[in-house]
Formats: sequence, C-alpha cells, structure tokens
Amino acid sequence: MNGPRSERVGDAIRTELAAILQRDMGDPRVRMVSVTDVRLRGDFGVADIYISSLSATNAAARAALVRVLTRAAGFLRRQLASRQMLRTTPRLRFHYDDLIAGGARLEALIDGVTPARCDAR
Repeated sequence: MNGPRSERVGDAIRTELAAILQRDMGDPRVRMVSVTDVRLRGDFGVADIYISSLSATNAAARAALVRVLTRAAGFLRRQLASRQMLRTTPRLRFHYDDLIAGGARLEALIDGVTPARCDAR
C-alpha cells in the first residue's frame, strides 16, 4: 500500500520522529540520527523506520544504534501518538539505512576515476 495517503502519513511520521529524537530523547547516542525514510505496511499497523548516523562508523555501532531505538520504540510511539491525528499509531520497527554510506563510497570511487580522453578528430 504505497498510495498518496501512505506517503503523506509516512512523511508526517518521519518529520515528527526526527523532532522527537533531537529534542525529547535523553540518550546521547541518538543525537546525530537522521530519519531517512518511513514505509508503512498494510493498514498502517507497522511503520518501518530507516535511520542513518554519521557517528555510527562500523557495523557494530550501527547495530547498537538500532538496538537503542528498538528499546525506545514504546516511548517514541507514545510521543508520536500524542502528536499525530491517526486513529492508531503504528508499531515502530527500526532499520539502518546504508544508502548514505553507500553514496559516499560511490562518490569516492567516481572521484578516483580519471576521465578518459576523447579526441574529436
């Protein structure tokens, strides 16, 4: 179910969750977290939250960040429920989004390639 309503609700959840993580979470490990995407499933009962962080530099740090957010999912869901106008607030499932790290890696590869010379003769 990826219709316009699903996208609107996902964007609203992403915006509110980013604000909650920056202002209301007391854990310093989540201060530099970015919410990159929210995908709602089915009847909006589950929201897959994709996050990234520049401070999580290796796989262990990324896994620890996902664990911290998973443990805080109840708190985050209650905060969302108090701010959203949905009948029910979806259950939150966190995933680390490697897209940013992959993009930086791809950019470094592109920068390392020397341009081929083409003679226009």
